[in-house]
Amino acid sequence: MPSPPLVPELYVSEIGRSLCFYTAILGFAVLYERPEERFAYLVREGAALMLEQPADPARTWLAGPLEPPYGRGINLQIAAADLGPLHDAVLAAGAPLLLPLEERWYRRDSLLLGQRQLVVQDPDGYLLRFCQDLGSRPVPDGGRSALALLP
Repeated sequence: MPSPPLVPELYVSEIGRSLCFYTAILGFAVLYERPEERFAYLVREGAALMLEQPADPARTWLAGPLEPPYGRGINLQIAAADLGPLHDAVLAAGAPLLLPLEERWYRRDSLLLGQRQLVVQDPDGYLLRFCQDLGSRPVPDGGRSALALLP
């Protein structure tokens, strides 16, 4: 199976804890792992993530200190077919839910693209925005009123 064009690799502080969170709560499956390197490749509905607990300083690539919360300034959007079971699992586990389940419509030109979404925080502070496609609909008046507000 070929890898998707983009696969984020997230450094984690404790691989066992992260694997449990991603598999038992978020529904990812381990495609393969290298326990001796504290590494796992995870998949969920076509999305892929790599998790690694840094073990070898010569093979750890950092732009700065690795301090909690990790992943500051980024959230990863992950598509899901149905957010209902995921939302229930996150609530049952007491995982940090930064954005409760909501329905949102975003404008793209003269269309509104709809999605249900929620944002959960993983044990190291990474923000994961799961979204469910709700389809599209035309922007009222073709978006002309919104475009008039732009500079």
